[in-house]
Amino acid sequence: MARTERIRDRDTTAARLLGSSVRNSYDPDLDVDWAAPLVDGKFFMPPERMSLYGTALWDGLSPEQRIELSKHEIASIMSVGLWFEIVLIQMLTRYAYNLDPRTAHAQYALTEIGDETRHSIMFARTAERLGVPRYGVPKAIHSVAKVYAATAGGPSMFASVLVAEETTDRLQRSMMDDEDIQPLIRAVNKIHVVEEARHVRFAREEVSRLMDGLSAAGRRWHRASAAVGAGVVDALVDPRVYRSVGINASEGRRAALANPHFHATRRWMAEKIVPFLREEGLIGGRSEALWRRFRLI
Repeated sequence: MARTERIRDRDTTAARLLGSSVRNSYDPDLDVDWAAPLVDGKFFMPPERMSLYGTALWDGLSPEQRIELSKHEIASIMSVGLWFEIVLIQMLTRYAYNLDPRTAHAQYALTEIGDETRHSIMFARTAERLGVPRYGVPKAIHSVAKVYAATAGGPSMFASVLVAEETTDRLQRSMMDDEDIQPLIRAVNKIHVVEEARHVRFAREEVSRLMDGLSAAGRRWHRASAAVGAGVVDALVDPRVYRSVGINASEGRRAALANPHFHATRRWMAEKIVPFLREEGLIGGRSEALWRRFRLI
């Protein structure tokens, strides 16, 4: 396909996404009832998707402690998601810097930056409402991400976006209509799922376009870069969450890393994105070992 035809197709997709943004966007200030009381006895995420589910540590928790841990664990996932949204905003801003602002493609990239900003604030308000400590990624990942946000580009940049967005999307979709989950969490998940569907479409099409015509060396480079970016999933659960129920952070982390139920949840979260990235040539070769280390395949 000629370059001008790819650009035309890119703008056609972007124009559709811009229209969807007008019709299907939310204002968390208005569409989430922040003042509503939390509901006693309801989990904040499905217990079977929690990191300690099925372990001896889990068996030793009371029902109330399991609910409390679910609050801290979902807060950690949202806090890391918030952090990654900020990384994504930086990458998208650099990406838009070189685009023609008159095009629908550039305008959708700017629209997505606005969406991600609202999502970051929404997740921050959720953590504040839950009254949990500040959770996040380890300092080493935080430092590496500064470099990644300033330098990542091409198909591996969008692949990293897809891994973060589609894995959390799978978890959020399982909760948004589950009446056993706290209404606040369901409302926040609904907003994120609806609006992220557009972002996923945008990123998937960019991966396909940008992989087209890459040299063998270029493909190896972007496979390695995408594998490193996939490590964000490994940091979704801050080990400090275990302290909320009296479990030592290191002990909880070790139990989670050895937990086959948690491994299965990781693979379940990645079920939709892994086949796509493999088909596009972004999973394979030596770097595939990292995907296995992160329990995504």
